[in-house]
Amino acid sequence: MSGVMAVPEPGEPIKVGVEEEFHVVDLRTRHLAARSGLLLEALPPARFTHELQRSMVESNSLPFRALTELARDLCGMRAALVREAEALGLGVVAAGSPQLVDEDQLKIFPDPRYERMLIDFQVLTREQLICGMHVHAEVRDRELAVAVAHRLAPWLPPLLALSASSPFWDGADTGYASYRTLVWRRWPTTGPMACYGSAADYQQMVDGLIRSGVIADPGMIYFDIRPSCHLPTVELRICDSCPRLADVVLIAGLFRALVATELEAARRGTGREVRLEPVRAATWQAARSGLEGELVDPVEGVPRPAAEVIARLLDRARPHLAEAGDWELVSALARQAPARGSSAARQRSAHARRGRLEDVVDLLLAETRSSDWAPDPPAPQPGDQIDPRPDQRPDHQTVHRTDPRPDHRPAV
Repeated sequence: MSGVMAVPEPGEPIKVGVEEEFHVVDLRTRHLAARSGLLLEALPPARFTHELQRSMVESNSLPFRALTELARDLCGMRAALVREAEALGLGVVAAGSPQLVDEDQLKIFPDPRYERMLIDFQVLTREQLICGMHVHAEVRDRELAVAVAHRLAPWLPPLLALSASSPFWDGADTGYASYRTLVWRRWPTTGPMACYGSAADYQQMVDGLIRSGVIADPGMIYFDIRPSCHLPTVELRICDSCPRLADVVLIAGLFRALVATELEAARRGTGREVRLEPVRAATWQAARSGLEGELVDPVEGVPRPAAEVIARLLDRARPHLAEAGDWELVSALARQAPARGSSAARQRSAHARRGRLEDVVDLLLAETRSSDWAPDPPAPQPGDQIDPRPDQRPDHQTVHRTDPRPDHRPAV
């Protein structure tokens, strides 16, 4: 996330921003293409950057208080990325895992940090062909950031399920909705974050891991959620990249509201330490099932249909969604997500028609390219008066498009 975070006024929503990772593919073959360097030359460096693999790029939104403004910014960045990629015969795909890979495309970006990671972690680095979506929510007090990152752990598996977009790996269906989660879990500092009594205790843990030589820097703390190592934020890291922009907006809105909820509780001194073993199990279940099976209820610890767990998540977030003015937008998106199904399910449907992974790539290219992020309008009922003029719809139902050249920093 790029830009500056000003101190919020009392009663203002906390700022939220998003980082999206994308696969770069050859539009002719649909295979990964190690050409991110050429693509990045055409894009503003303040908003787009390289990733570990040469077949990936990352976009960085500005921080916003209004969720709709964040959506427009993300829309504009995607439009710019798609436009410049297509001019080079490339496409971009927002999904947790790639579908078609040539071994000669498995090349890391030329960067000293990445080269050291290749030496230290070997096959983990070479096979790091996964893309995630990270959400930053503003928490300026480091003590509170450490507390909130731990307390939110039970609510992360449903957010993973909403994002699940990585059913294929090495050309085959894995049986998982988010196989990216299993690939990611191989690294030494992943999973839910433990409870730390203070920011100093947390920093002592980070310093100890660096001193041990297992990791090289604070950026290699890869918890599902963490206090950011370079911004005054709590950073959600568990989610797959989402091809549909509406799902990015949904997850960002829910996460910000959950952070605000736990901030309020932490300031009151309520809540307790989270047991991490059930959270790890619930995360595995979310990675396995996505939205198509059962998820573990974060409160009762029992399996329930995904739609019920998402409804419970929405209910927990409701007070702060309403306070931020996001309730109508986020609740509509949350209700529609289980009915529409996960990206993993849509990918499987595309593959089932002809048994071609190229068809899956085409689906993901189209969804990533789309500028739609608002919820679908409700289906008309018998006797309803239907106004066909889109400019008369409420703002939250309007398909917004944005200037595709977001090459400036905010004056915040």
